[in-house]
Amino acid sequence: MRYLILPLLLAACASAPQIPAPPDAPADPGACGAAERQRLVGAPATALERELILGQVRVIRPGDAVTMDFSPTRINFEIDALERIARIYCG
Repeated sequence: MRYLILPLLLAACASAPQIPAPPDAPADPGACGAAERQRLVGAPATALERELILGQVRVIRPGDAVTMDFSPTRINFEIDALERIARIYCG
């Protein structure tokens, strides 16, 4: 009986193999309107006040906590430390 305990304890301590996460699906830049707004990249963040966007919008500033949920119809605006629009994408 004592010879069975050691293999069972070792088996319990073994780590499970790591399964890599599937890569994110590439977002179609036209699905949320990001393609039409690429002209805003480099503009001050206040330029968003003049944009009429019907649908989901997320503005991401440095240090903001952002969920990893994917929504192809949501437009994301990344703002840099200088308060300029750095990136516009769907997701």
